[in-house]
Amino acid sequence: MSVTSDFKDFVLRGNVVDLAVGVVIGGAFGTVVTALVKDIITPITGIFGKVAVADWVYPIGAANFLIGDFVNDVISFVLIAFAVFFFVVKPVNFLMSHAKTETPEPATTRECPECLSKIPIAATRCAFCTAQVPAPSA
Repeated sequence: MSVTSDFKDFVLRGNVVDLAVGVVIGGAFGTVVTALVKDIITPITGIFGKVAVADWVYPIGAANFLIGDFVNDVISFVLIAFAVFFFVVKPVNFLMSHAKTETPEPATTRECPECLSKIPIAATRCAFCTAQVPAPSA
């Protein structure tokens, strides 16, 4: 196979496309939440006090530490984490727990009652300690 066909197979795999869509949607969602916090939630906090959260600044010398921007970013992060947890993680976990339709494979080994080593189910003598092992119950 050529490098171009290998690359085409890699790019067109479902995982790569799903990841790209997730990153784009996640970025757009982050932008929306940031706008919500800076344009709606932060001004509401300014109603109750004399200074809005976005205007909180801590000057040290010639430098200004923008505490309000940091608080806005923390609120944005918490809202995004909340939304991802309740609208993505919880539903996916619920669906995955109900989607398990696989039947468990039957065991092929059992423990020797003397040395607790793993031995085949049909064994009548342990290969490790050579003890007689009772036949498995049906």
